[in-house]
Amino acid sequence: MAVNYKIFISHSWSYPQDIENLKSLLSNRGYFNVAFQEATQNEPINSQNAYYIKQVLANRISDSNIVLGIAGIYASYSDWIAWEMETAAAKKVPIIGIVPYGQERISATVTNHSVEDVRWNTESIIDAIRRHAR
Repeated sequence: MAVNYKIFISHSWSYPQDIENLKSLLSNRGYFNVAFQEATQNEPINSQNAYYIKQVLANRISDSNIVLGIAGIYASYSDWIAWEMETAAAKKVPIIGIVPYGQERISATVTNHSVEDVRWNTESIIDAIRRHAR
């Protein structure tokens, strides 16, 4: 029986193609069922209230089997990504750092919280999810 994974992807809104590419990579993999929990530009949390947004995101993180943190160097400059990493760690949701394709420098904001960091490769990412998801 296939497992259904609930995944929260921590990402930068300034780089929407990264999250779309990662979601496509995982969604298109046969025999791997996934539901995404994060907010995106296509499905935003319609509020300007940071407290409310954090409550919604914290609930989504808590409900996830795993958090994938896109570890581009830009993550080091995002207060939201740092908050998502800290929230996942506090809630004991495992974090996997995903190194964007072609990147050599990666974000310590993600890698300092991750149980494992993997390159942008479908099988590496899925294997890490299967090993670490709760």
